[in-house]
Amino acid sequence: MHTLAEWTALSEKIEFRHQAWINGEFRPAASGETFPAINPTTEEQLTELASCDEPDIDAAVKAARAAFKAGDWSRAAPAERKRILLKLADLMQEHFDEFALLDTLDMGKGIAEMTGIDVPDSIDCLRWSAECIDKIYGEIAPTKATTLGLITRHPIGVIGAITPWNYPLMMAMWKLAPALAAGNSVVLKPSEKASLSCLRFAELAKEAGLPDGVLNVVPGFGHTAGKALALHMDVDSLAFTGSTRVAGMLMQYAGQSNLKRVWIEAGGKSPLIVFDDCGDIEAAAQGAATAIFTNQGEVCIAGSRLYVQNGIREQFMAALKRYAAQYKPGNPLDPEVKMGPMVDKAQLETVNRYIAGALEEGGKVEFGGIIESAEKGFFSQPTIITETHADMTCVREEIFGPVLAVAGFDTEEEVIAMANDCVYGLGASIWTDNLSRAHRVSREIESGMVWVNTWGEGDTTMPFGGVKGSGNGRDKSLHSLEKYTELKSVWISL
Repeated sequence: MHTLAEWTALSEKIEFRHQAWINGEFRPAASGETFPAINPTTEEQLTELASCDEPDIDAAVKAARAAFKAGDWSRAAPAERKRILLKLADLMQEHFDEFALLDTLDMGKGIAEMTGIDVPDSIDCLRWSAECIDKIYGEIAPTKATTLGLITRHPIGVIGAITPWNYPLMMAMWKLAPALAAGNSVVLKPSEKASLSCLRFAELAKEAGLPDGVLNVVPGFGHTAGKALALHMDVDSLAFTGSTRVAGMLMQYAGQSNLKRVWIEAGGKSPLIVFDDCGDIEAAAQGAATAIFTNQGEVCIAGSRLYVQNGIREQFMAALKRYAAQYKPGNPLDPEVKMGPMVDKAQLETVNRYIAGALEEGGKVEFGGIIESAEKGFFSQPTIITETHADMTCVREEIFGPVLAVAGFDTEEEVIAMANDCVYGLGASIWTDNLSRAHRVSREIESGMVWVNTWGEGDTTMPFGGVKGSGNGRDKSLHSLEKYTELKSVWISL
């Protein structure tokens, strides 16, 4: 691991790709318009990004369709696609530090998290998807002897992908790796708040041997480039990670255009439940702090609702505040810093507005609060709000910041009802030493994912996704390929 001085020196040498990547080359937006990429730590401009719109999306989709029809990728042997994607993963490994720096500079994520989680997990996802693609077989239906029923999977065609700013490289890889491995062409619209790592990835993809037009990366705003991608008549399927509000808009756009399938990983308001039979209060408190304060709370599965059984509440809160104090905001290029800035001024203002609103609704700031500072950077701090109730805005709405709402409970049945009283259903965490209780509660919680005596752990073998207002479909694992392939039935009379 480099030191702060070393990371700073490396950051000063980095080159930013700033134009759209369409049909194997960088090009400016058709309009010539740009918008600034801002470092949220210093508030300084990193570069000017191409501000793409409908003409650029159309050019990217046409390139993707032409590449798909040409068949150099879509009809290539799975082993050949694997070879190129594994080479691309090797190139990512060679440029490991560069990818870590790009996201840290672009959106404020701590460099330690980039090197420990985001970059290695992105590379692993690409390698895993590449390795699995030539090991998936079709099926033969159990028909009568005079017929043969073949069930096969084929690439869909042109995939539109819209990815968020909180894990720019990793979230993009969760979509790109299985979509490309399956033989599709992709048009990626990364978040306008963090596009730099995705543009660099596209350039390396060509170096690895990916045919021109198979991967296109088009930076721009959601209401322009994102909308154009969702409405495009020649996009076959759309994969999205972002807010529930935008997810609903994308589904409407699909209905207004060609009924393209829309796969959603949307918002969350994940409950973290600590029972009084949890034998390791320290581990649970540390887990609760990690669940809400890692990545500045800008995490879809953040454990933002904490429910502690009343018998251990006082002991647990004392431990929680000790761990919260470890998340002191600072320069994300420092490997010792556990909390960087919020992604931009608007997100910081959103977080502060929720904290102020919680106080107005009767909540108490037990730890942290709004930072009153004129210094550079969009910094928030760990904030714990107690004396909450189910109707409070900070309990019901996704904040996407380091704000934890805490409540007590008495019984298992009570806390299950509290946890499920939510429009979201992405993740949940349960802390208990009672195996029967762990099974009971995890079954009753309305959530796509449940962690027991931990939070957020997993690897590429496990599906990631939610229910209710948190979306549909799954990223990661073999199940992710279901989103990017068509199922075909062939009935043959013998």
